[in-house]
Amino acid sequence: MHQVTTPREERRLLRTVPPAKDAALLAEVVELRATNEQLERALASRAVIDQARGMVMVLAPCSSDRAWDLLVDVSQHCNIKLRDVAAALVATTKDQTLPQPIQRELRRALRRLQLANGR
Repeated sequence: MHQVTTPREERRLLRTVPPAKDAALLAEVVELRATNEQLERALASRAVIDQARGMVMVLAPCSSDRAWDLLVDVSQHCNIKLRDVAAALVATTKDQTLPQPIQRELRRALRRLQLANGR
């Protein structure tokens, strides 16, 4: 994914635009582009998180909501962003090793879930 406009391009555009009305319009365009870029990143992260959620549902087995809670729990205990925990888990399908802190917390979270379910 690429950034639509660089900060340097945005500054150049803001300097070359005629006064008031056009400057306000350009500022709005810059803001909308930034929002669009954030949404694109969020959508990409969401797909990976949903894949990891499915993996947890198979491992546990549990509901989608429980899988979400488990991933959030692992993320918080490892102090690693949820999207990074999810990406690491999904990467195991491509023969990558799950980092030790995530592996340890995932094991603990799965155990807690099993105990809560009476297994």
